[in-house]
Amino acid sequence: MDWPLFSGLPEQDVARVLAAARRRTFGKGEVVFHRGDPGDSLHLVVGGRFAVRVMTPVGDVATLGIRGAGESFGEMALVHPESRRAATVQALEPGETRAIAYSQLEQLRPAVDRMLVVLLAADVSRNGDLLLDALYVPAERRVLRRLLELGSPVALTQEELAQLAGTSRATVNRVLRDEEKRGAVELTRGRITVSDADAIRRRARVTT
Repeated sequence: MDWPLFSGLPEQDVARVLAAARRRTFGKGEVVFHRGDPGDSLHLVVGGRFAVRVMTPVGDVATLGIRGAGESFGEMALVHPESRRAATVQALEPGETRAIAYSQLEQLRPAVDRMLVVLLAADVSRNGDLLLDALYVPAERRVLRRLLELGSPVALTQEELAQLAGTSRATVNRVLRDEEKRGAVELTRGRITVSDADAIRRRARVTT
């Protein structure tokens, strides 16, 4: 498994970091940690997908992002041992991570410092892309782009997909029904399966 946050690190440093990690497994729906919990570990995703969620001021639960294999979450553990989790992370399907405790991170510097720089740079780039999408890309295309990013099948509700795309559930439902009629997706209870990614990519105007 390759994680982008190891980009540019010497192999011996990557080996040291992975040797300090502990294997964790999670069942579908299991919470990895809650918002407000101590930020005491970084998780490297080996398999499965994990939803990053927060409670809105009006009491609704909003899905901010999905982390899959090769990605990570809990990066604030790289910064300070007394940090608190900013969001709740829950497994959308059976998943596995490699968890690195903050108590082990100090002995892994300067590799940890390099990892933090890579993570922050990736977050800035991602947030910039999402901002451009929100300002200049029609909602229908945003739905298709988020669908492609999630991979297939997608174990999300239409409301959760709407949150990721920054639009309404009604718009998501309309887009998915149109794609189903075209044969590009298959819709079953609690699951969206992409059957023609190339067609969706063309309509979403995503270049590869």
